[in-house]
Amino acid sequence: MQPKISIITITYNSESTVEETIRSVVAQDYPNLEYIIIDGASKDGTLAIVDKYRDCIAKVVSEPDKGISDAFNKGIGHATGDVIGIINSDDVLLPGALKAVADAYDEKVGVYRGNVFIWDSANGTRIQAVPTMKFPLHTFKKRIVCHPGTFVARWAYEKCGIFKTDFKYMMDVDLLIRMYEAGIRFKYLPTELAMFRMGGVTSSSFLKKTGELERMFRENGAGWIYAKSHVVLFCITNTILVVLRTIGLSTLMKKIKFRLCR
Repeated sequence: MQPKISIITITYNSESTVEETIRSVVAQDYPNLEYIIIDGASKDGTLAIVDKYRDCIAKVVSEPDKGISDAFNKGIGHATGDVIGIINSDDVLLPGALKAVADAYDEKVGVYRGNVFIWDSANGTRIQAVPTMKFPLHTFKKRIVCHPGTFVARWAYEKCGIFKTDFKYMMDVDLLIRMYEAGIRFKYLPTELAMFRMGGVTSSSFLKKTGELERMFRENGAGWIYAKSHVVLFCITNTILVVLRTIGLSTLMKKIKFRLCR
């Protein structure tokens, strides 16, 4: 069976990167694809680029939104596929990614997770992130999700709900925790599915993330000590990363950081 796969790209003033993203999706060697673009009323040349590929795009929506989570949810609402993937307008879906997901398709699986490589264009470094399928004690140990390599069955969204719109940074982690806690089956795909480009919303403003991080832990059942300790660890790790990046040694720290998240 070839499942229908819906891919959602959200955009806002993304003219410098969106064409590479679109090309990576429409070039997939998979016929049963539904491609949806949700634009937040861009004011640059984003929509002109999107228009060049209209024949390959099932639906384009361009209107103001209430943030990233709201845009994600709009896309999910329009999706009709058996499996839904989200690739942002500065990330890239790697060749063969959809075929890999389709080959692994199982109606009983709710979440498919593959490897992602993180590209830091500032210093030209490439780091592979391998998602863990183990969740000892709590799913909170898996803090880095790399959502371009995560595909979710539509029925899993219907069972567990969509993204919380009051989260700006931790919405994807929160969603997967909820799905795991609900007993949704996860499946690991041992191949690289996407490229995640450093520098977007999820790669910046780490101090602003701490409040969300703690709230996410507490809302999903963690105790005060557990939540606080992970927030402190998060702050220390990112502070060291900033210092090392300043002196040109960030590659080493990033390798350590992403290995800790396996």
